[in-house]
Amino acid sequence: MNAPLRKSGVVLLVLFAMIFAKLNWVQAYKADDYRTNAWNGRVVVAEYERPRGVIEADSGTALAENKATDDTLKYLRVYPKKEIYAPVLGYKPVNLGATGIESSENDFLSGESDKLFADRLSDMFTGEETGGGNVILSLKTKAQEVAWKEMTDNERGATKGAAVALDPNTGAIQALVSMPSYDPNKLVTHDKNAAAKTYKELLGDKDQPLVNRALSQTLPPGSTFKVIVSAAALKNGYTVDTEIPAGGEYKESGAVIHNAEDEVCPGGQISLKEALTESCNTGYAKLGVKLGADKVKAEAKAFGFEDDTLKVGDLESGDGLSVAASHTGDIANPDGTTDKGALAQSSIGQRDVRMTPLQGALIASTVANGGEQMRPYLVQKLLSPDRRTIYTASPKKKSDPIDGKVASELKEMMVSVVENGTGKKAKISGFTVGGKTGTAQNAEGADPHGWFIGFAFNSKGEAVSAVCVMLENVKGGHASAEAARIAGLIMKAAAGSGGN
Repeated sequence: MNAPLRKSGVVLLVLFAMIFAKLNWVQAYKADDYRTNAWNGRVVVAEYERPRGVIEADSGTALAENKATDDTLKYLRVYPKKEIYAPVLGYKPVNLGATGIESSENDFLSGESDKLFADRLSDMFTGEETGGGNVILSLKTKAQEVAWKEMTDNERGATKGAAVALDPNTGAIQALVSMPSYDPNKLVTHDKNAAAKTYKELLGDKDQPLVNRALSQTLPPGSTFKVIVSAAALKNGYTVDTEIPAGGEYKESGAVIHNAEDEVCPGGQISLKEALTESCNTGYAKLGVKLGADKVKAEAKAFGFEDDTLKVGDLESGDGLSVAASHTGDIANPDGTTDKGALAQSSIGQRDVRMTPLQGALIASTVANGGEQMRPYLVQKLLSPDRRTIYTASPKKKSDPIDGKVASELKEMMVSVVENGTGKKAKISGFTVGGKTGTAQNAEGADPHGWFIGFAFNSKGEAVSAVCVMLENVKGGHASAEAARIAGLIMKAAAGSGGN
């Protein structure tokens, strides 16, 4: 054999060796990736052979279910309530990744979870295709739908906002609304081109309907942050009756603090309870500076600020919808010393303080639950395809931001806000309601955001709901009054007392 043929033979052997190695690598390491890839048409068809599990509210109302079809994909995912529950449920499209609960509980809903192994084994012997598991959410249908109705038909014409309601005793999420929302049915159609067009339109919408504002958006919380500063004060020797400096104006390191109206705490001194009741900006700005940045930031962190690990969904797996971290900001000069002007502004929930609506609800629920903050969750139960209970949520404590004494004092102060102060719109007949309003300035020339955080106790003294309502860019004065009104109706519905 001459030299050129020998060289060609060696090259061919090397090429065959490379092909053999590549083939084995694909079979050994990549086969599962290719098999389960969303773009694998056979996988998509196979996935739709089995009906996906149903997602329900705690009342048994179906929120995501299936409709039999006569096309290549045997089932169509259907969302009967459309926009109302979309930010929680998300959607399960044909060729793209799922979102929301459809994503976090995908293995169970699709029937692939280890929890359903016995059901799959049984199917092998019976020849049945029983479908995926069912997910029961903690959402209360009446509370969710009252929240949606009141938010989207609010009396101030706000088009963006969010509302969250929790059971203070367990952390179960009773309602979670984000507006504007979207119709997930248009994203799960078997017409992939139509689904892609809808997704592109939603993604390009300036109002960002795909964003879950209750969990993913942080905004300045305004005076609702005064509850945090109050907690810090009560931990450091203050009482509800302690007199704090106030006045009509406060200047600190270039920052000028005014009250919302001239008649609010114009005198030199005001009790801590009255300062919260009237929402005295100058009093809380001075109080925050007196306490110091370290104490204010530490108190916020104790309540959950700076936590970027929280997810709300399944307590057992820890998986679910991601929650953005709320922040106080650095409150520091370039040399690391405290910026007292920034601290004064931060103490009334302005400057760089940012909070999610869920965090606002957690603040209120902690006070209502005697100082214990429960871990929020959405998945109440997991049921097998034949409705056998496989998992039931067991509430878990998240932290102890405050002790029972401080919680009791904060409760007294927050009840005074609703009974005598800025939160009167949140009153519910037959319930003891406490809360805190917040009107937050944001961008230059923009209308303020209106906030309300609060809780309700029934006639037996049981905490039945804690809520946060946030309305973006509310036109006119007293932006928080409408948030308080809506919050009261949500809590009333969550307690099972109707929405109006």
